[in-house]
Amino acid sequence: MPRDKATPQHGQTDQILLNRRGLFATAAGGAAFLLLPGSAHAAWPDRIVRLVVPFGAGSSSDTIARVVAAKLSDKFGQQVIVENRVGGATILGTNSIAKATPDGYTLGLANTSTHAATAAVYDDLPFDATKDFTPIGMIGSSPFLLIGSPKLPAKTLKEFAAMAKKEPGKFSYASAGTGTLTHLAGELVKWKLGIQVTHVPYRGTEQSITDLLTGRIDMIVATIPPALGQIRSGALKPFAVMSAKRVEIISDIPTVAEAGAPGCEAALWSALVGPAGMPVDITRTLNGALREIVARKDVQETFHAQGITPEPGTPEETATTIRNDIVRWKEVAKEANIHIKR
Repeated sequence: MPRDKATPQHGQTDQILLNRRGLFATAAGGAAFLLLPGSAHAAWPDRIVRLVVPFGAGSSSDTIARVVAAKLSDKFGQQVIVENRVGGATILGTNSIAKATPDGYTLGLANTSTHAATAAVYDDLPFDATKDFTPIGMIGSSPFLLIGSPKLPAKTLKEFAAMAKKEPGKFSYASAGTGTLTHLAGELVKWKLGIQVTHVPYRGTEQSITDLLTGRIDMIVATIPPALGQIRSGALKPFAVMSAKRVEIISDIPTVAEAGAPGCEAALWSALVGPAGMPVDITRTLNGALREIVARKDVQETFHAQGITPEPGTPEETATTIRNDIVRWKEVAKEANIHIKR
């Protein structure tokens, strides 16, 4: 009986099997290639990326985030949107970053407040600042200011410290609230200078500046932007900038060391983070993009105008900064007996 033309001969069968094996081997090799770390997320980002900011719109942190988000959108050709999640002394927004899926589509703006101050003063945080995040890179930092009331006889920090030592408890300083970084910074100054000054917590900085102008309080610890106009007009009396170097836009204001308070440096650094477990290739890609963004002249001009010094850094440097600042501010919180339960 003649063979069916569709039925392979014995030798043909062996060849077909070899060809199939070769095809499967090629497919398996291709799959293995796709799983290599460098190409595992080659399509990222293929949808909108969220950048969570635990601060309100218009804050300095919000400004930084919007600059970074816009440049990342341009870089990757995919929209990066800023999502302000305010509440619980930054804990609400920060926790949402920690609990997000670590796929590179939820990022967060971290700073000294969200990752160091909260860890220093809260005993029951829903996240671990050193374990529940992927550090991506540093962005920049802005030191705090020590500003005296125009009604105060003292013209310098040394003179104010001398007055406070002569009359312990008579004078006051304001912060942006109990347990905030400005509170810790104020207690650091008290500790290092050995003075007794009453802490007056405010909800934000604007009202404390008003009360400083009228003499209701004697000194405030504040970020640069809200006080800049009053400083330039001569209405406020800046004692020192809490940094190791002078700040470009207020270069006539001495550092804390120059003003007689060495060791009292305090700055609000900012960094880009994601949830723990983010793919290494996405983290590296974002770090490279972030470093390019921070190096841009237009970005640096925007930052300098806000009193922010651009300070790009690696993921490893970012992790080290977070760990070191937690240790430092925990020491201050312990010394000042600042402990808060949610």
